[in-house]
Amino acid sequence: MSNYHIKHLEEYYQVYRKSVREPENFWGEVAEEHFMWRKKWDNVLSWDFNTPEVKWFQGAQLNITENCIDRHLLTRGDKTALIFEPNNPEEAAQHITYRQLHARVCQLANVLKDQGVKKGDRVCIYLPMIPELSIALLACARIGAIHSVIFAGFSSTALSTRINDSDCKLVITSDGSYRGSKSIDLKAIVDEGLEDCPGVETVLVVKRTNTAVTMKEGRDKWLQPLLDKAYQDCVPEIMDAEDPLFILYTSGSTGKPKGMVHTTGGYMVYTGYTFKNVFQYTENDVYWCTADIGWITGHSYIVYGPLANGATTLMFEGVPSYPDYSRFWEIVEKHKVNQFYTAPTAIRALAKQNISFAEKHDLSSLKVLGSVGEPINEEAWHWYNDVIGKKKSPIVDTWWQTETGGIMITPIPFVTPTKPTYATLPFVGIQPALLDEKGVELKGNQVEGRLCIKFPWPGMARTIWGNHERYKDTYFSAFPGMYFSGDGALRDEVGYYRITGRVDDVIIVSGHNLGTAPIEDAINEHPAVAESAIVGFPHDIKGNALYGFVILKESGESRMHDNLRKEINQIITEHIGPIAKLDKIQFTSGLPKTRSGKIMRRILRKIASKDMSNMGDTSTLLNPEIVDVIKDSAL
Repeated sequence: MSNYHIKHLEEYYQVYRKSVREPENFWGEVAEEHFMWRKKWDNVLSWDFNTPEVKWFQGAQLNITENCIDRHLLTRGDKTALIFEPNNPEEAAQHITYRQLHARVCQLANVLKDQGVKKGDRVCIYLPMIPELSIALLACARIGAIHSVIFAGFSSTALSTRINDSDCKLVITSDGSYRGSKSIDLKAIVDEGLEDCPGVETVLVVKRTNTAVTMKEGRDKWLQPLLDKAYQDCVPEIMDAEDPLFILYTSGSTGKPKGMVHTTGGYMVYTGYTFKNVFQYTENDVYWCTADIGWITGHSYIVYGPLANGATTLMFEGVPSYPDYSRFWEIVEKHKVNQFYTAPTAIRALAKQNISFAEKHDLSSLKVLGSVGEPINEEAWHWYNDVIGKKKSPIVDTWWQTETGGIMITPIPFVTPTKPTYATLPFVGIQPALLDEKGVELKGNQVEGRLCIKFPWPGMARTIWGNHERYKDTYFSAFPGMYFSGDGALRDEVGYYRITGRVDDVIIVSGHNLGTAPIEDAINEHPAVAESAIVGFPHDIKGNALYGFVILKESGESRMHDNLRKEINQIITEHIGPIAKLDKIQFTSGLPKTRSGKIMRRILRKIASKDMSNMGDTSTLLNPEIVDVIKDSAL
């Protein structure tokens, strides 16, 4: 297999040079040799970052589920495709073979067709981490419907916004979900969200918690009885390479979430190829990514990437702290996990616990450790490397985004020498550039700037659903001719990259990208609130936590403030979800603003992180005196 499995550093440089010099030839070879196409492409790539328009494998035809399931049936039909590890360790794990997965995907695909879902229709999936979630993605892809998975921790308002934005006609949900010791009434959240969604015709409900729910006549149907009657074979819809596969919403720095559109052919090739190399997956490995499928990490590296490689992929319903903090390590031992991919937030939370939680389990099966969601700090990196990897399992600290579809900058285990806190080298085919604020590319090493990508890659999102202009403005207007990631990075003396964090108004909290604008909009709906500003501040587990500066319409007594804080967080929970709650809320009489009315967040960030030293030049502010007022009452 040409260049499919990079084995040493010299080979990485050779393959990388080829991928940059002759990208069409390189990606054409990868696509042709390792995937199944119904019709070959007429053209590997056409692109223009000014429009912006990118097309990969134009004219090719395929179905991604044939690549993820059908082609494995002859050689791996009885191999476990999916291990489901439930929230409660006393409930038995499920092992679903490729043959069983095929039957279940076809049954659900047939049910969707019976409910009137056609190629190009949008289906909203709001499910906990149960097998039906993976199966639902694949069933949509089987019939050419576009799936839009919404993380089952989002509120009913967040749900209805996303359903309406992409005009979904069917929703798949469950009666409820388990999360640690809690159970959550998902169906009630869906019912509330759908009060504002006139386009939804049908809701299919999976039984998970067996709790009593309200079923709306004519709209709501239990899924299992329909599956029981469905045929176990479904002819795959033949798709064009550039047909949309899914929409996935990501927080913007301004208001409305952005529905990133990923297409079929390029996304398949990129997730398949990155998965194989970044995790050095070999035939009988058991791979586990702890993410939720509601995020891009779950789409690319629980479902599509692993299954395209015929891998065994594990999905976990619970949380790392339930029933206690040894849960992850117990699962690693139980299923003899070889590759383990998680977020720095989880690593930091686990590292704070007694070391015996990890040490009482046999972790010798681990070959590769991965980190995703935000840059990993040095202390967490060393704990992960020493305690979990026993200094023999390399850590792949991966940088990528919802928009990129797959991993962009990463070590390749046993190939790239790792360096704590560094994502190291660009993946094959990725051409990064660091730019200063004027848009001048910073050449050479030991430079720091804004991280851009100069050349298209197959996994990139093609547009924002229903709003191509916003796609252009967000990613291609800051530095014309390049994709701008919104992140800053530095390049060290050997050319390794380290991500230094967001340079826009997006804050990464526990690996979740949270735009400040939607949170501020929610707070400002509180009748007592005049204005608000949100910034991030360092948090030893979440990485960043949220600090709110809130101006009230009338200055109330301070004993009222505790109630207001609860109400403000309640509004945020209702509009966005509990992940966006504020850790600290400071009431203030004003905010530092420039003469054009822009809030100087730089100053607020310093105050929130208790760095009261050099505030920079505040003389240009409209109200410089407010800085001392806020400093004096900082929490």
